[in-house]
Amino acid sequence: MNNDIVQLRIETSAGVMDCKRALLEAEGNFEKAKAIIREKGLAKAAKKSERETGAGYLESYIHAGRVGVLLELRCETDFVARNEKFRKLAHELAIHIAAMNPENVEELLDQPFVKDEKETVENLVKQTIAELGENIQMARFTRYEI
Repeated sequence: MNNDIVQLRIETSAGVMDCKRALLEAEGNFEKAKAIIREKGLAKAAKKSERETGAGYLESYIHAGRVGVLLELRCETDFVARNEKFRKLAHELAIHIAAMNPENVEELLDQPFVKDEKETVENLVKQTIAELGENIQMARFTRYEI
């Protein structure tokens, strides 16, 4: 079971005790434990959605010299704004915007994620909120195409 806890922690970024509890609740079923951790993470993310986002990061992305995106992704602290997972999320969102051309943030959040259509953009953001422990909001974006 200890190996499962370690592997579950690596795959989900959840705490050791959260992984242990999820495995116990799932009666040792690894995939079920991952689903439990994900559900609990999304619930935690919903609780954080009202918190103020006073920091952030601007991500730019140019695709083939023909499509450009500038995205303002907000978070609560500079610490998270400098975090690699936060910046990776910003980059993935900019790629998605370049590919899918949403009209606004609300439409963007409802779209299936371009790299994994089983996942919505909103769930991708919520997963990152659960991992980093801070509210994350897409403030705005601009997309240009030649």
